[in-house]
Amino acid sequence: MNAETSSLPAVHGKLTANAPLAPLVWFKAGGAAEWLFEPRDVADLQAFLKDLDPAVPVLALGLGSNMIVRDGGVPGVVIRLGKPFAKVAALDAVTLECGGGASGILVSSTARDAGIAGTEFLRSIPGTVGGFVRMNGGAYGGEVKDILVSCDVVLRSGELVTLANADLGYTYRHSELPEGAVVVSARFRGRPGESAAIQAEMDRISASREASQPLRSKTGGSTFKNPEGHSAWKLVDEAGCRGLQIGGAQVSEKHTNFLLNTGDATSADIEALGEEVRRRVKENSGITLEWEIQRIGTAK
Repeated sequence: MNAETSSLPAVHGKLTANAPLAPLVWFKAGGAAEWLFEPRDVADLQAFLKDLDPAVPVLALGLGSNMIVRDGGVPGVVIRLGKPFAKVAALDAVTLECGGGASGILVSSTARDAGIAGTEFLRSIPGTVGGFVRMNGGAYGGEVKDILVSCDVVLRSGELVTLANADLGYTYRHSELPEGAVVVSARFRGRPGESAAIQAEMDRISASREASQPLRSKTGGSTFKNPEGHSAWKLVDEAGCRGLQIGGAQVSEKHTNFLLNTGDATSADIEALGEEVRRRVKENSGITLEWEIQRIGTAK
């Protein structure tokens, strides 16, 4: 990739050329970002996007859990919201103000300490507020659309806008957030609760995840969306894909809707395995599985 700083706007945060993305994503595989931008604050992000050539693609990266970065890398600018965007605070007795870079664990823990119930499910989703809002993240009976009041978003033009829940057109694991937009903060509304009961629910969710998911592995989380009336893992299992391998990529024996990098998998291995699983499931059940994991960048 050709990266020339002179062609990019000046920043107050950190701008890195040809930045390896593999260390930043859960699969620990894939190529580099042409540019990685970690803004100092919202104003820094706004100014950068306003002055950036509109033809340059922009992509927001959270914790990199639900993502395959292809081996050829990602053209344009990858934006990562760091510590300045990772704060969470209670606004009132039932509402939290959350930075776009805050983790689900921090949101649910802050809610517990403030006696706000209803966000416990976020404890189980490995990601950031920005990703949750974009994907309508959900687990254990809860979804972001159930708790989101509104979010602040920097558009690709650099304009800062506030979008209400109703503006996002939420469906299962999908929103109509504009292309290239970056979620910088969000308000979540829960309900009054007892801290001890909230902690107990978080513990229950943690134990359930630990028992059923390969959390100690290099994985990307849930690979496929659950089709209407079906569980993706069950369809994968019934198609005989448990433990299936391509190169260093493997379908988890523990939870068949998880793909694993067993050591030296390329992103091409992981994606090819996912496509082979989709083919076998279609052949076996007639159902076409849809990817839940975001796949970005170019093949090598």
